[in-house]
Amino acid sequence: MQRLFSMFPPGWPGLGLVLLRIAVAAPALLEAFGAHEELPGWVLSALVLLSATLSAGFLTPMVAVLTPVVRLVGLTNIGPGSEGVLSVTILSALALAMLGPGAYSIDAYRFGRRLVVLPPPRHPDAR
Repeated sequence: MQRLFSMFPPGWPGLGLVLLRIAVAAPALLEAFGAHEELPGWVLSALVLLSATLSAGFLTPMVAVLTPVVRLVGLTNIGPGSEGVLSVTILSALALAMLGPGAYSIDAYRFGRRLVVLPPPRHPDAR
C-alpha cells in the first residue's frame, strides 16, 4: 500500500483529503438511506459499509473505486438531474483513488512512513 502513495500529507492538504473522502462517501450514504425501500439489501449494506470505510480512510484507493461502481450497479431509476451528481461523485472518487487517503486516515496509521531509530554504532574494541 505504501507504494501507491508518495506521502500522506498532514495539515491543510490532509484536511482537504478528509473532505474529499466525505464528499464521496456522503452521497452514497444518502442514496442508501433515501432509497432504502427500492434498493436490494446487498446494495444497501454495501453502500453503508463502503461509506463508513471511506470516511475512516481504510483501504482508500480500492474503496474509492468500488463506491461509484456499487452505486451504478444498484441504481434502478435515475431521477431527472441526478446524472450530474453521480458523474461529479465518480470524478471525485477517481481523484481520491489517485491522490490517496492523507495523514488523517487509518491507511496512514497502518501504511505510513515509519521512523527507524538505529542504536549508535558500537566501537570495534568494545565487547
